[in-house]
Amino acid sequence: MKPQCDSIFKLLFGSALALFSVFCLSSCNPEESEYKDTPLGNFQALWQLIDDRYCFFEYKKIDWNRVYNNYRPRIKTRMTEEELFEILAEMLRELRDGHVNLTSPFDVARYWDWNEKYPVNFDINLVNRHYLLPDYQIASGIKYKVMPNNIGYAYYSSFSLGVGEANLDYILLKFASCKGMIIDVRNNGGGTLTYANTIAARFTNRRLLTGYIQHKTGKGYNDFSEPYPIYLDPSTRIRYQKPVVILTNRGCYSATNNFVSIMKELPTVTVVGDTTGGGSGLPFSGELPNGWTVRFSSSPIYNNRMEQIEFGVAPDIRQDLLPSDTEKGIDSMIERAYAIIEEQNQKEVLKTELNKSGLSDR
Repeated sequence: MKPQCDSIFKLLFGSALALFSVFCLSSCNPEESEYKDTPLGNFQALWQLIDDRYCFFEYKKIDWNRVYNNYRPRIKTRMTEEELFEILAEMLRELRDGHVNLTSPFDVARYWDWNEKYPVNFDINLVNRHYLLPDYQIASGIKYKVMPNNIGYAYYSSFSLGVGEANLDYILLKFASCKGMIIDVRNNGGGTLTYANTIAARFTNRRLLTGYIQHKTGKGYNDFSEPYPIYLDPSTRIRYQKPVVILTNRGCYSATNNFVSIMKELPTVTVVGDTTGGGSGLPFSGELPNGWTVRFSSSPIYNNRMEQIEFGVAPDIRQDLLPSDTEKGIDSMIERAYAIIEEQNQKEVLKTELNKSGLSDR
């Protein structure tokens, strides 16, 4: 059986390739080729590309025709590039999607309300100064340490930072005698899905259905392929069997959102913190007549119950970073994770004692 990281890459690459093929064919359409490098031509090209390919219109209840009618009168024959850019950026913000960007030589349009309107629930200085301290270790993109209470702590700041199998072997061997481990992905804005699956594969002993993916097959808002199942295969290397707590906040986006969705289904894992930021649409890119590029969500990814996770994954236990604790050098969320792992260990000790005494079934 091939590793899951290969299969997920081929799945997502195949979906992107299929979408790319459709896009290339559509760009040969005489009607679409008529878009000129004028303010109106660029506006219409952008609106039409999103209308044809964006994947969350129905789910988000967005009336894209209404959006056209609202913004079209604002496009003037004579307007600066900056004025055009601001109108197009404002129009794209109607999609409420952090995966949507318009890139020009002078600016990048973005939508950050998925994160900025919520509590931060993370302070890297607090973690560095009071938990990791100077003696932590680094395995590629992961900072890790065995804490004084014999609980392993690992902070992964970005799924864009490569993590290999050997890196994970060292970390899990280090944590082998610990009571459990914390994986802190707060403020991890995503990156490569392959790494999310490579890590998750270390925490399951059986093949799991983790979600589904679809891609657009036509220009209609509901023109999608059949849902294609995504599976997680257990790693053939070191796997971790003890309690695991995942720490999350609204800064967990894209690949991190997907990672949390997968890990939440595992029996040894508890997700603690805030609902993740979301971002479940596989991004794709196009180009306007003036050379500006636009990125947008084109292929929706669901959880294993075919539920949308575009707006985030809820934690098992809600916990905020409390200012009263922060003032004392205490991370409320890490401390809550400690308590959960200690409690689970106590339950296991009690269960073992009951088994030895023969009272477990009474």
